[in-house]
Amino acid sequence: MSKGIITSVTASILFAVMYFYTSLLAPLSGEEMFGWRMLLTLPCVTLFMWFSTDLHLVARVWRNIAQRPMLLLGSMGTSALMGVQLWLFLWAPLHGRSLEVSMGYFLLPLTMVLTGRLVYGEQLSHLQKLAVLCAACGVGHELFQHGSFAWETLLVAAGYPVYFVLRRACGNDHLGGLWTDMCLMLPAALLFIVQGQLSPADMEARPLLYALIPILGVISASALICYVMASRLLPFSLFGLLSYVEPVLLVGVALLLGESIAPDQWLTYLPIWLAVLVLMFEGAKHLARSRRAV
Repeated sequence: MSKGIITSVTASILFAVMYFYTSLLAPLSGEEMFGWRMLLTLPCVTLFMWFSTDLHLVARVWRNIAQRPMLLLGSMGTSALMGVQLWLFLWAPLHGRSLEVSMGYFLLPLTMVLTGRLVYGEQLSHLQKLAVLCAACGVGHELFQHGSFAWETLLVAAGYPVYFVLRRACGNDHLGGLWTDMCLMLPAALLFIVQGQLSPADMEARPLLYALIPILGVISASALICYVMASRLLPFSLFGLLSYVEPVLLVGVALLLGESIAPDQWLTYLPIWLAVLVLMFEGAKHLARSRRAV
């Protein structure tokens, strides 16, 4: 289990490093970074799936599409939803919107809980209800202060549940589905690279980019592979608990990049962070019970 914990924390650290790494890639735009990330990450993920004997899952996806062509539209939808999230992750640090994206990742576990309740009829525990109540206080304060959440926050908090629901509906909620999503992103990725602002003159002015751009792909692929490995090595509850490490690190990166939490935002952040702590406490209790049962 210790190997799984180390792998999960490593994945969170690598995602945070990639968050900061974007600041080193000027003059690339967020769209160009997204393009290079996809172009360089997919071959690494393909190699990983080959070594882990998971490539047959890709064949399963396309076999299902051949039998039910409408599933191709579903796959295109999940690919677009994931593509927007991956683009936002790289775009936000370049435009001073890291805290807004980080808040979306803090809200995500709660929106996933609510999605389970509303879409799949899953029952909420007492602690989950308490967490939702705490988060509602933070949401209510933000709405009272500003009338709405930042669009970046809403895109993360609401977009990922839609993505996961659609993947499950298409029967692609496995590595083969993820590979297909990334593969369908390639045309957009190549378009962003070809139409990007990066010129030969930029490369001559910053020859370090010849190394920095490939390293972006290495970081991205390593983070994704560590994340997948951790999901296989750890009990689901512990894996879920450790997923909270990433948004904490993202807030740290945002502050490191010069962003700050305004005084009128603390009553938004604190109740939502308290809601996350409640969910972590519930996960820890569940994990302890599971260990005693074993």
